[in-house]
Amino acid sequence: MSSIMTGTTDNGLLAPWPDEDGAPFWEFAARGELRVQDCADCHRLRFPPRPCCPHCQSFSSEWRRMTGHGRIWSYVVPHPPLLPAYAELAPYNVVVVELAEAPHIRLVGNVVAAPDAPLDSVDPALLRIGAPVRVVFAELAGGVTVPRWLLERP
Repeated sequence: MSSIMTGTTDNGLLAPWPDEDGAPFWEFAARGELRVQDCADCHRLRFPPRPCCPHCQSFSSEWRRMTGHGRIWSYVVPHPPLLPAYAELAPYNVVVVELAEAPHIRLVGNVVAAPDAPLDSVDPALLRIGAPVRVVFAELAGGVTVPRWLLERP
C-alpha cells in the first residue's frame, strides 16, 4: 500500500512517505492522535488507509480516534542491522502492535523508553508477545511524526 511507503531522513534512517490516502493518518499523528480510517457506510476500520472500503466498496470514510493502547503481536531485534544507518543503534527492536479496540489493525513501530528516546532505549529482553503498550509520538528529522510505543505494566 502506497500510504506506508518509506524514504530516508538526512541521517539515513527510514521515514514514512505519506501519500494522499495516508496523509490524514500522519496529520493526526503530528497532533498526537492515533486515528484509523473508518468506512462511513459500514463502519469497519481499515489499515493501511485506502480510497475504497474492502468490505462494502464505499468511497466514504472518516478517521476514528483510537485509545492508543495495544499489545505486541510480534517483534524482531535485527542482528546485525540490515541498513548501515542503524548499525550504531543495535540492538534495537521493531514491533508489530495490535490495537486494543481493533485487534485486526496492526501497526509497525518501535518500543522506546520515552517518545524522543533512541530506538535502542529499551532492553530487548523486556519485550514479550502480548505485552501491553501505549502509543507516544516522536517527530523525525524530516519533520514527520511517527507513532512509537511504551511498555505498560500488565
